[in-house]
Amino acid sequence: MPAVTWTQTTKQIDGNARSGCLTTPHGVVQTPVFMPVGTQGTVKGLTPSMLEEAGAHLILANTYHLYLRPGHELIKQAGGLHKFINWQGAILTDSGGFQVFSLGALRKISPEGVLFQSHIDGSRHFISPETAIQIQEDLGADIIMTFDDCTPYPSTHEATKASLEITLDWAKRCKTVKTREDQSLFGIIQGGIYPDLRKEALAKITEMGFDGYALGGLSVGEPKEEMMAIVQEMAPLLPAQFPRYIMGIGTPEDLVRCVDYGMDMFDCVIPTRCARNGLLFTNKEKIVIKNARYRDDHLPLDITCDCYTCRRFSRAYLRHLFVSKEILSMILNTIHNVRFYERLMEDMRSSLLKGEFDLFKRDFLQREQSEEDILTTDS
Repeated sequence: MPAVTWTQTTKQIDGNARSGCLTTPHGVVQTPVFMPVGTQGTVKGLTPSMLEEAGAHLILANTYHLYLRPGHELIKQAGGLHKFINWQGAILTDSGGFQVFSLGALRKISPEGVLFQSHIDGSRHFISPETAIQIQEDLGADIIMTFDDCTPYPSTHEATKASLEITLDWAKRCKTVKTREDQSLFGIIQGGIYPDLRKEALAKITEMGFDGYALGGLSVGEPKEEMMAIVQEMAPLLPAQFPRYIMGIGTPEDLVRCVDYGMDMFDCVIPTRCARNGLLFTNKEKIVIKNARYRDDHLPLDITCDCYTCRRFSRAYLRHLFVSKEILSMILNTIHNVRFYERLMEDMRSSLLKGEFDLFKRDFLQREQSEEDILTTDS
């Protein structure tokens, strides 16, 4: 039996949205689930206890960054990533494929692996699928990912197919060398914006047999409608008895739509990055806290929110901290945004259990503002 298993708890009668239980060596995680991103072994601005209070039970850490600093050998000596960062919940490590992709001119991809220069000090490194698995086994996360070639956008069909062939070969090699039975390995389905290549990837990856399946290579510059079209077509085709993970997505609207299509697991830097930049999510609006309108606004950030920030502080105080560039601003903002995302997932799970997800989705999308509102300021 795999280290991580998923059991479905309910499914919409007339749709693809579903809820379930992800059982891991570090606890049971209810799905749909959002994973706060702890790139370097920390979710920026939050202690582990803050994360727990916000409702997080599964976080993501990054293989590429932890390999470079402090090094996977050091983390292994410390007893693994859970002990090193003192996190009691579950952890997923991505394989580093997206980070290598983002290096651009600093990396060279071949069928053997990736030669790249460190973004920290310019030193040269080589990561193969075998190396990626070894690093992740040393880190000791509950869920690890196959090493993949993240296809850029735009990319021709021919170039995307060539990239996919590399991903498929690497996936096979990753499965071959994996040794730890207390970790589950998820396969990644690439193929760019081409449905035929996505379906080819799905057929070949599922034939290899993994403990979960992820859609990768999305939100890399393609128009939102093209991204959602791929998710809508592919999500119901992923094996129903395994967890379905979409990597690097997204906005609150993205999460609701992707749950509707049948996805279970999500990660994105949006809530934490937006928090550090003063964009805060609420049930009624997106708040750019530096705006002058909040200077003398003594209401909580969101009267419906139960987070530490909303229970104790006003919009006026949060604005003061932000414009004063106080460290506490990033902490309180991040507490709220992470809790907002976790509450969103809780609300979706609750609506699924009640058989009311369609109503929840309709009401949420009606009040959700356009993406352009994120950039609106009045100061």
